[in-house]
Amino acid sequence: MTAPDTAPAPDTAPVPDTTRVLDTAPASGTARPPAAVRPRRRLPRPAGGPTLVLASAVLALIVLAALAPGLFTSTSPIETDPAHALTAPGGAHWFGTDQLGRDLFSRVLYGARPSLLLGLGATLFAVAGGALLGIAAALGGRYADQALMRLADVLLSLPPILLALLAVIVLGTGSGNVTAAIAIAFVPGYARIVRAETLVVRRSGYVEAAVGLGLPRPLLIVRHVLPNALGPMLVLATVGFGSSLIAASGLSFLGLGPEPPSPEWGAMLSQGRGFLATAWWIGVFPGAAITLTALVVNAVGRRAQARFTRRTPR
Repeated sequence: MTAPDTAPAPDTAPVPDTTRVLDTAPASGTARPPAAVRPRRRLPRPAGGPTLVLASAVLALIVLAALAPGLFTSTSPIETDPAHALTAPGGAHWFGTDQLGRDLFSRVLYGARPSLLLGLGATLFAVAGGALLGIAAALGGRYADQALMRLADVLLSLPPILLALLAVIVLGTGSGNVTAAIAIAFVPGYARIVRAETLVVRRSGYVEAAVGLGLPRPLLIVRHVLPNALGPMLVLATVGFGSSLIAASGLSFLGLGPEPPSPEWGAMLSQGRGFLATAWWIGVFPGAAITLTALVVNAVGRRAQARFTRRTPR
């Protein structure tokens, strides 16, 4: 009786090809992924996307039209032509003519400067007034803080346009008084923002170190408090410019702004309200200019606000 053959069968399995494994294995000390699975590098996109790019381009055109309207038209905005009054938009007059025969396209272009100046001036004065009140409230002690903030609360309880109307009643009509009235209406909001930022900056480490080193209070405010407290408000002022522009146009619509025949979007919109049934273009194009400017300014301002918020540590 013979013993069973227990000898192992010869290993006929194919020898694995280790060259691929060696090729794809990372070298010692490196964690480099294989070339086949490396992520593709994407091209950088424009910051803010196409919406921000389009809004910035439109805003640049509006500013250029305000600075140099003669680049876009050679027609006088105040020259009348009764023979062509209430002409519909066409090749000769892109936006048509008004009830006196004045070219509406030229008036919209030349009206950009006074309209933007009203909104810009009101925003700058509101920022300056809000900065003074906010810093005075934050650094002036408990009683000054309580008094100024209660005053701000009273003013904030009123709608800005109503507060601006009350200021115009006291100050009078005209471009300068309208600018001051709108600034007064928006000062309380900026004052609260500056106060909050100033309180944060005042408790920061570098300000406490400067106080410990004996830095004079005026120099401390100018060098450390103002630059850091005003930064967020300047970004918010970009968004607030759209609100100031709409408020200025509203007061001009009521006849409280620049005197005719000076072209201004709010006044032109007021003149066109009586011709909506027969000549809609007289009121539509100035109103579209106000709306478009406010939209693009808000788009650019909110993008700047979002980027500032992400970069500012809290």
